[in-house]
Amino acid sequence: MERLWAPWRIKYIQAKAGKKCIFCEARENPRRHYCILKTHHWLAMLNIFPYNNGHVMLSPLRHIPGLNRLKEAEIIDLFKTLKKTKQLLDKVLKPHGYNIGINLSKSAGAGITTHLHIHIVPRWQGDTNFMPVLFNAKIISQSLAELYKEILHAKSKTD
Repeated sequence: MERLWAPWRIKYIQAKAGKKCIFCEARENPRRHYCILKTHHWLAMLNIFPYNNGHVMLSPLRHIPGLNRLKEAEIIDLFKTLKKTKQLLDKVLKPHGYNIGINLSKSAGAGITTHLHIHIVPRWQGDTNFMPVLFNAKIISQSLAELYKEILHAKSKTD
């Protein structure tokens, strides 16, 4: 078996083993967790282990595990937050499309099952190239800190 050296993944492994919820922590310390938007009911934060550049996760401010616990006001605010987040990503990254999805339960692929969250993954024509196909590796072309600054700058122009 070929091994790929990825020392940055230890933070992800240790975070999963920890007892604190990353979404609840982000609510308390938004800057540290690359939060790009906070509404009355939702938080949008850059995923620090992205599938693609600009991968954002939306989570309700309340610690709830699934859709059934959402209140009507949270559902309405969700779509406003989703729309605003997409507009920011459109302005900064100009992707050709998006994958937007929810993984409910471990068997459905959820890495964090105790706090509902929604993934917004920008996509570009041809973004699946030879690296993931041949080497099962994804290249992210921009640092989180740089992208975070760009999104906050774009947001400040729209507020």
